[in-house]
Amino acid sequence: MLQDIRDNAQGTIAKIIIAVLIVSLSIWGMDAIVGGFRGEPEVATVNGEDITEREYLRMVQIASQQRLSEMENPDPTLLDEDRIRQEVLESMIQAEVLAQDAGNQGLELTDQGVDQLIVSMPQFQVNGEFSQQNFTSFVRNLGMGVAEFRELLKRDYISNQIRTSVIRGGVAPAEAARQVLAIQGQTRDFSTLTLGATSVADEVEVTDADVEQWYSENQQQFTRPESVDVAWIELSLDTVAETVDVPEQDVRDRYDELVAEESYEERRSAHILVEDGDDAQSRIETIQQQLDDGADFAGLAREFSDDPLSAEQGGDLGYLREGDLGGAYDEAMLALEEGEVSGPVETEYGTHFIKVLDIRTSEPAPFEELAPGIRDQIAQSRAGDEFARQRTDLADMAFSSETLEEPAEQFGLEVKTRNGVTREGNEAPFEHAGLVRQLFSADVLEDGFNTELIDIDQTTAVVARVTEHHPEAPQPLEEVAGQIRERLQREQTLTLLQERADELLGQLRTGEATPEGDDWTVYDDVVRNQSAVPAPIQARVFSLPTPDEDGFSFGTVADGSDLVIIALSDVSDGEVDSESEQVRNMAQFLAQMNGQQEYSAYVRTLREQAEIERP
Repeated sequence: MLQDIRDNAQGTIAKIIIAVLIVSLSIWGMDAIVGGFRGEPEVATVNGEDITEREYLRMVQIASQQRLSEMENPDPTLLDEDRIRQEVLESMIQAEVLAQDAGNQGLELTDQGVDQLIVSMPQFQVNGEFSQQNFTSFVRNLGMGVAEFRELLKRDYISNQIRTSVIRGGVAPAEAARQVLAIQGQTRDFSTLTLGATSVADEVEVTDADVEQWYSENQQQFTRPESVDVAWIELSLDTVAETVDVPEQDVRDRYDELVAEESYEERRSAHILVEDGDDAQSRIETIQQQLDDGADFAGLAREFSDDPLSAEQGGDLGYLREGDLGGAYDEAMLALEEGEVSGPVETEYGTHFIKVLDIRTSEPAPFEELAPGIRDQIAQSRAGDEFARQRTDLADMAFSSETLEEPAEQFGLEVKTRNGVTREGNEAPFEHAGLVRQLFSADVLEDGFNTELIDIDQTTAVVARVTEHHPEAPQPLEEVAGQIRERLQREQTLTLLQERADELLGQLRTGEATPEGDDWTVYDDVVRNQSAVPAPIQARVFSLPTPDEDGFSFGTVADGSDLVIIALSDVSDGEVDSESEQVRNMAQFLAQMNGQQEYSAYVRTLREQAEIERP
């Protein structure tokens, strides 16, 4: 047992357990501390064992914190608390069922085993050694004691052993894997004939009475979703920044800082490098003599330089700033004027001859051009504290006000309105799930209160209220008549086309006609998900049975308002090597799927047999 623990603690099981303890709402972690306390109010009873309210609320808190940690910008208003509570309770019930089953099977982990598991977990180690401080901090962050944590770890470990053993028991024969791969790689040859909607357009007739009858029989399909008309005010960092006064001198001071930061000189230099060696000195003297005689620097670099990359470019190193190469090279380069060549310069890389090819300077744009942007940046920076203060004051006032007019006047904000805000699919700012959830809450929708102040993002806060509530209701006929008419026209069109297709299919099956000619489109060796074939046609082609030898399988499919006749002529399975790694991987994948299904069935049976009571 201890050796298994040592092995598993370094691998998948350790990772699963740690993830579960922190965040998971899955069945492996929600048994958290079931059984830790008794004599407290319970939220459910499983086979006589209570899940206490204290246990339940702790797991709800952990789950909520995890959801927030997964958000790029954590926002509690985005949490669906009702859903979290429901998921946590269901997971805790299921985990208790599993823990009881493990106990019934006599599975246990000794205290020594728990100790070994804890000290072996990489999450609690520093430089390969167990850290009591890391362990204690982790347990405290979960809001539980060490004893509770040890009990949780023991139960999760045992439950996971059951899960692992059942899943590993899943099997899948290699032949099944080979067949799946052969089907995945299957190709099909077929031809299509399109019967266009325009060919029966004169026969299609949909009357107003037809539309009205269909509407009356299918009215439930046309409902206007529940919506609210909304008024809101919006406080933003930008609007606060507009009220911030930025003196001209502050703008000039910041511009001067930019000039100091962004003004720089660049020098385009070329060099001839002579690396240290027995003949280095003679080569240096030769290069110097030829330079004195007026030889071309680039030509000498190509001939003599030991830096092959720059030598091809005549020694050109491109533009460099002070400090890019540093040391003696920088010092010599900066001392030269444009077009000048230095004498031998020694560095750690060897001896250089340096030529400055060009000198250019860079500095910010003129003050007049940058001033507006600088002023906005300063205002934004200084507006942060003021925005935070106003946000707090607005939240307090909006909470106590019966309308939005008073806080709007106090903070100089515009009361905006929008009609038809639904539970989803809205434009800003009502794409924010937390704001919408509050709009449809009982306090706001039924009691007429303002929403809380909702941070739409880091620089914008909104308070809203409902001015009118529109329950879900049928859409009137005049709003949907056009779409009903189009639907009925399409149905009539396809019915008429199917009649023509049935007649032609009869001739094809008896041999009176063949799927050939200019009207037919031929497809060869089509694989699944081939983009060149329309999706409806491809789906129908791969659903048709394999044709008899020298025969066809026929079918039809709607493609928009057209109808397509399909003549499938050949099916070829993909070639698969039964001994290949691909087959082994597929067999393993299928075995895991089967194991997961068996485990799901196992858990479902335990759940159905358990006596579960909820107060």
